Order: sequence, then C-alpha cells, then structure tokens
Amino acid sequence: MSDLTPHAYFTGLQARIVAGLEAIEGSTFRRDEWTRPEGGGGVSRMIEDSAVLERGGVLFSRVTGDRLPPSATAQRPDLAGRAWEAMGVSLVLHPRNPYAPTVHLNVRHFAARKEGGDTLWWFGGGMDLTPYYGFAEDAVHFHRACRDALLPFGDGVHAHYKKWCDDYFFLKHRGEPRGVGGIFFDDLNDGGFERCFALTRAVGDRFLDAYAPILARRKDTPYGERERDFQAYRRGRYVEFNLVWDRGTLFGLQSNGRTEAILLSLPPVVKWRYDWRPASGTPEAALYTDFLVAKDWLA
Repeated sequence: MSDLTPHAYFTGLQARIVAGLEAIEGSTFRRDEWTRPEGGGGVSRMIEDSAVLERGGVLFSRVTGDRLPPSATAQRPDLAGRAWEAMGVSLVLHPRNPYAPTVHLNVRHFAARKEGGDTLWWFGGGMDLTPYYGFAEDAVHFHRACRDALLPFGDGVHAHYKKWCDDYFFLKHRGEPRGVGGIFFDDLNDGGFERCFALTRAVGDRFLDAYAPILARRKDTPYGERERDFQAYRRGRYVEFNLVWDRGTLFGLQSNGRTEAILLSLPPVVKWRYDWRPASGTPEAALYTDFLVAKDWLA
C-alpha cells in the first residue's frame, strides 16, 4: 500500500507538468495562490500571450463545503445534503499556432461525508485532444499514450474509457465531437482505493508523454491569417462545450469556486460566424470529414 496521498500526488503532478511545459515554452508560468471563504483553496499556474501558448492554465484545487451543489447531485440524489471535499489538477492549453492542438487534462478525487454515516469517495479524470488542423500521427500518438496508461488495469478499460470520452465531449446541439477524443472516467471506486488511485495516477503521469511531443512538433509550423481565422472559429466550439455541457465548469461555479480559475479554460481569441461551412477539399473541411468522426485511431 502506497503512503502517497491524493493531495501530495496532485500538487506534485502540477509542478511536474508546469516544469515540462516551461521547458518547451521558454517562459515561466505565473503562480497565483487563492483561498475560498467556504473552505479550501488552490494554486493556479498560468501563462498568457506567450510565444508557444496563447493561454494555458494548470490548476490545483482542494475545496470543501457543507452541502453539495445541484450539479453534483443531479445524477446522484443519494449525495444530497452531504459535506464534501474535492481536489485535483485540471489543465487546458491553447497554443498560439493553429497547427498545434488544444488539450485538456483533469484528474480528481472526491469525498462526500454524512454525519454519523459513511464516507463515499471516487476518482475521475481523463484527457482529450482538440486539433484545428488534423494530423493522423498526432491522433495516433495521443491515443496510444492513453491506451498505454490504462493497460495495467484490464483489457477492456481503455476501450470503455475511450467511448466514454467520445460520448462526453460531444456537442449535442451541434451534433459533432469536440475533438479527436482520448479517455474519460468518473465515479471510479470499484476495486478499492489503491487501485482507483493508481489508475488516476497512471493517467496523470502519462500526460506529458501524450502531449509534449505533439506541441514541440507543431509549435513552429508556418501559418497565416487564414489558419488563425479558422482556429478562432473552431475555438468557439470549445467555449460552447465548456459553458453549456461541462459538469466541471458548472460544479465550480455552483460551489462558488474561483471564477478566474474556472474560466481560464476558455481561449483568449475566438470567433463565431452564422452557418459557416468550409469549402470542400480544403484542409479546413478535412477536419470535419477525417477527424471529427468516431474512429479507432489504434486500429
């Protein structure tokens, strides 16, 4: 049994990821510590308007409350009225270069306590990739890293969490996925605490392997205003998902979390157009036909 606690792991993971990104970026992430009046706080590590990352946030939080917000009990009414503690690392990186994809990672631990009763706990998390100009080698690399992270935990785990990711990161009002997917899991408590914690660590530990080579490969690709314009348009889908569908965003706002940190996931430059569609045969159209489709990238 490991002596490592979730708190120690998550703070260490944040530090390791920031160090890895700073090595690629060549600039230092800002550090912002904050406290929450209702209980808890966190550390936001962020960078804006830099050479590689137009905006990036790597956030650690550990917050507590006396009563769970509606977003946490809508699907679990048995949790209503319980005191709670939530902690984890969440990140979103929006590169400046349109050929470098946006990426998201979240790994978290949750506990809900009832006075005089039992404590319910679970882990959740995942990572997913959102390209603006697709490259098959990037998608394969990312999905291979996700698969390798989960291999020690059973033959069917990766397939299950990949489908869960595809289903979750889907814009229902648009009828399209947010990106090329990855893995996603929630309410994980089967097999005991040590197994669930180990699986969550495996996902967090694999993030830099999954994304850093892609960012390093694409960050200096030449681009022009056409690519930047399409990037801004597609970033609009990211905003729509995070503000309309994402449970983590809703939970953070409903639990009176730090708004600046919660909305750090949004891109700094974004556009919308009325009923716009890319011309057939263009690289922009290829994103829709070749990448924003359900696919087994490891087949």
